[in-house]
Amino acid sequence: MSVFANLVEHLADLLQPLFGASAAAAAIVMFTALVRLLVHPLSRAAARGQKARTALQPKIAELRKKHGKNPEKLQKAVLELHAEEKVSPLAGCLPGMLQIPAFFLLYHLFSSDTIGGEANGLLGHQLFAAPLGERWTDALQGGVLSGAGLVYAGLFVVVACVAAFSYRLSKRMTAANPAARVGDGEQLPGLGAVTKVMPFMSFFTLVTVAVVPLAAALYVVTSTTWSVVERAVLYR
Repeated sequence: MSVFANLVEHLADLLQPLFGASAAAAAIVMFTALVRLLVHPLSRAAARGQKARTALQPKIAELRKKHGKNPEKLQKAVLELHAEEKVSPLAGCLPGMLQIPAFFLLYHLFSSDTIGGEANGLLGHQLFAAPLGERWTDALQGGVLSGAGLVYAGLFVVVACVAAFSYRLSKRMTAANPAARVGDGEQLPGLGAVTKVMPFMSFFTLVTVAVVPLAAALYVVTSTTWSVVERAVLYR
């Protein structure tokens, strides 16, 4: 925690001439971008896996003809095909899972009053008029139209726009890619719920932004925006 706090402080000092009092917020955005760059190779691998699943469609069609009257055998054959081709239906989840530690690190960093036995100086940093260590409920105490309230309003607008775009993108990708289906539209085990929930995942970001410290909310908003743009590029 102390090492990471010092990293954020030093990065904020470097950005101070450009961003002034919001330098720490800019540092968090840059840290998020760095994390996303580090996991980008995994995102590219997930995209290749998605295209590989699409390429398996002719073989899956043959399996449907061969085992069409035996759904259990067909399902097993399709799973074996994915294993033989080294294609994982859930490979796309890995990039998101690897970002969880970074999120919780920021969450705890801006939720702690002390770090290494000393006062947490990061809590004094702001994004415009909103302290990075406070939550949406804290901002509301000053009124919806207060400086902090308007900062959160801006974040909610950004998240809503990104979520709407992500929803349309997910629906289009799901409709265009039936590679995870077997039989008469039946999906592989465990993927039914994932397919239904995935288009709405970005909307859950609104809830996260509202309940976590602003610093963690910045991480979530930046990462979600990056993720949607990345998907639009890699899966085009």
